[in-house]
Amino acid sequence: MSIEVGEKLKGKVSGITNFGAFIDLGDKKTGLVHISEISNGFVKDIHDVLSVGDEVTVLVTSVGDDGKIGLSIRKTEDKPKENKREPKAPSNRSTQKKSQTHKQNTGSDKQDFDALMNSFLKESDDRLSSLRRNTEGKRGGRGGRRN
Repeated sequence: MSIEVGEKLKGKVSGITNFGAFIDLGDKKTGLVHISEISNGFVKDIHDVLSVGDEVTVLVTSVGDDGKIGLSIRKTEDKPKENKREPKAPSNRSTQKKSQTHKQNTGSDKQDFDALMNSFLKESDDRLSSLRRNTEGKRGGRGGRRN
């Protein structure tokens, strides 16, 4: 049985790590669902969503030459239905402010914000550590620091 990208398969959670879950696909094949591919929402702890032995449907996202199989549970789920109603045009500024405040207070925007903030913090830490590495060698030298 060969596994191809784009296939939907049933599998059983065989192991959980802090970065994802291993799924037994049968026929001695195992794939990994990265933590970002488990749910449409933010997942802080995989144990809150999955446990060993759970049966799941997964979508094959990648098959490496080395036999590694990338999977996604998120892409098999139907996305939450959004209201397709046309928003009414606000008549004045106070109505616009209310709608913006409402958008800021909804939960999905908070998850998006948290994801963006985590991404920013990681990128910022990487840049800062790179900057420190590049400047450490330039400090000091003969005679120490001069004011």
